[in-house]
Amino acid sequence: MLVIENLNYTSHATIFFQRFSVIFTDILFIYAAHECCRCVNGKRAAKDILEKPTFILAVLLLWNFGLLIVDHIHFQYNGFLFGLMLLSVARLCQRRYLEGALLFAVLLHFKHIYVYVAPAYGIYLLRSYCFTANHADGSLKWRSFSFLHLTLLGLIVCLVSALSLGPFIVLGQLPQVMSRLFPFKRGLCHAYWAPNFWALYNAVDKALTVLGTVGFLQCLVLCALSSFMFGWHVHEKAILLAILPLSLLSVQRAKDAGIYLILTTTGHFSLFPLLFTPQELPIKILLMLLFTVYSFSSLKSLFRRERPLLTWLETIYLIQLVPLEVFCEFVFPLTPWKWHYPFVPLLLTSVYCALGVTYAWLKLYISVLTERMSVRQKAE
Repeated sequence: MLVIENLNYTSHATIFFQRFSVIFTDILFIYAAHECCRCVNGKRAAKDILEKPTFILAVLLLWNFGLLIVDHIHFQYNGFLFGLMLLSVARLCQRRYLEGALLFAVLLHFKHIYVYVAPAYGIYLLRSYCFTANHADGSLKWRSFSFLHLTLLGLIVCLVSALSLGPFIVLGQLPQVMSRLFPFKRGLCHAYWAPNFWALYNAVDKALTVLGTVGFLQCLVLCALSSFMFGWHVHEKAILLAILPLSLLSVQRAKDAGIYLILTTTGHFSLFPLLFTPQELPIKILLMLLFTVYSFSSLKSLFRRERPLLTWLETIYLIQLVPLEVFCEFVFPLTPWKWHYPFVPLLLTSVYCALGVTYAWLKLYISVLTERMSVRQKAE
């Protein structure tokens, strides 16, 4: 399996190893989900366990449609990596700052895509750990800055970096590592466009050519989503980096629940082209349907005493995903365009989902900014 010359190598032993290793490493994700559920604010009392925020969050994390198909059908180890991220989030929520910093440093060296959310971690640790005291109005005391705490964080980062990159530095292979971590020689977009800003940009550019010319969690999600929106050569699977942390916010406030439903529905739908064989079609539709129905019903039940989670316009946009799927999977293959323009279904899926992802990003940004302005006005 590891011999480079063995192109298209396959065996039952390889398949068993891959499948069971993914299942085994998911143990970390399950534990991380449990720790995150312990951090959820339990103000909403519910007699039925099915309506408890912790239960809903557990289902949204453990049965996440995108993670399920990407790891167990498409085959990757994202569950293990997201387990590290969620566990680090849980440790920060529990004020176990050094442990959270260590977990994130390890995660960053496992997969560099998590550098997207590094600013959120850095600012939060600087504010909550390096500054040790606040004024009565909540603003920090500048004189409370602790060089000891900053040094401890620096030692953790340096130690993990030395263990990870040390062998490559000794062998003189660090430039090779950097060239693979940041592949600017590749194109701006992945082969299948991720549904981000550049998908909209490319669509407009092509059209003109044809015509002739939060707090910590909120900050974490915004960092992930902003990097997904404007990042270089973004893979469609990177949308999970924003969806999973947003799950934690979705069970606490109706405003975030509405944004979550838009982002998770469009983000998960954008992963459909990863499973392209006929036998996988009913599987992905059924799994997506089950997860989406549960997400809508459980969050609607949780916030039934508040305003509707989605507006009528948002609902119409999400419903239009159904005819889009029908066209891409059943109508388009029967047309002669299939042979001349085979990437039309991918283009339509990416561009349409990009509209929803962009809308969710803007709505979350506006929500955070207006919330901060409101808090500041109350404080004044």
